[in-house]
Amino acid sequence: MSTEPRAGRPKASSRETIAEAACELFLEQGYEQTSIVDIARRAGVSRSSFFNYFSSKSDVLWAGLDERLTVFEQRLEEVEGTDASAAVRAATLGIAESFAPDSLALGIVNATAMGLEAEYERDAALRRARVARAVSARLLAGGADRVRAEVAGAAWGGAVLAAVEAWAHDGAGRTSLARFLSLAADAAAPVSSTAPVGDVAQLRVVVQAAAFEQTLAFYRDVVGMPQAEAYEADGGARVAILAAGCATLEIANPAQVDFIDRVETDGDAPSDRIRLALEVADTASTAARLSDAGAEIEASARETPWRSVNARLRGPAGLQLTLFQELGPAE
Repeated sequence: MSTEPRAGRPKASSRETIAEAACELFLEQGYEQTSIVDIARRAGVSRSSFFNYFSSKSDVLWAGLDERLTVFEQRLEEVEGTDASAAVRAATLGIAESFAPDSLALGIVNATAMGLEAEYERDAALRRARVARAVSARLLAGGADRVRAEVAGAAWGGAVLAAVEAWAHDGAGRTSLARFLSLAADAAAPVSSTAPVGDVAQLRVVVQAAAFEQTLAFYRDVVGMPQAEAYEADGGARVAILAAGCATLEIANPAQVDFIDRVETDGDAPSDRIRLALEVADTASTAARLSDAGAEIEASARETPWRSVNARLRGPAGLQLTLFQELGPAE
């Protein structure tokens, strides 16, 4: 990062330019010793222009994450009809969407050099509490008792900040935040889950895909399963592991399969022996989006007797998909 003065910069400066100038000064003279006037001067903007982008000096570091947390809160408020634990996990993994390395990652790695350890701990505690409140409210709305909801909220707040910190120290520009959020979610999920605990810690579906890149792009970027891990081996061997929220194994006898096919389709798209079911926020719009990306719709979206909206598609690698949207109890 350059440390040259920025006197020649135009008055109309971007938020990224101001943030870069601030971080340079934090490294040069320390966080406490750097004023907003210093930052504005280094960036070549007026003091009032600084406040067009940031509300305070600490906001320079936290603005990017705060924007993602606002989306996080909105997602938890909008999915009241779905399983609360699954909604929390999905919203947490969604924090990684469009979240690029920024001033916060730089500040975490250089907290000592910038002299902001105490300031960081105070601000991080506020974000942990923000996540905790949103999670607790969602779990309470889902029927959890208050003690369990509060404890789970604290766990998820810690998980989100732990993931961001691990991502920063691992090299934010070289690794995936989604991977660390998935690991953190795995650690926090048992606290908020109401599902029975057994001997199997994770259900993983493995599919062979000759068109690897196309298949990966569809399920990761179009369907919306964040990449948690990826590995390569000799001979061009590649595998990517995508996060898909809560996993269950549904075992149905032939009569149940026939019943589902009558409800979910017009009888012209019978179930494969193995079919993937993905819970989504809006079945109709998701089916249209997946169709635009190359999936074949086998049965259009329709409401079921058990208050869900289901659609059936054929995705890359020949996978048969059921999309389902939980509508919740009838009013």
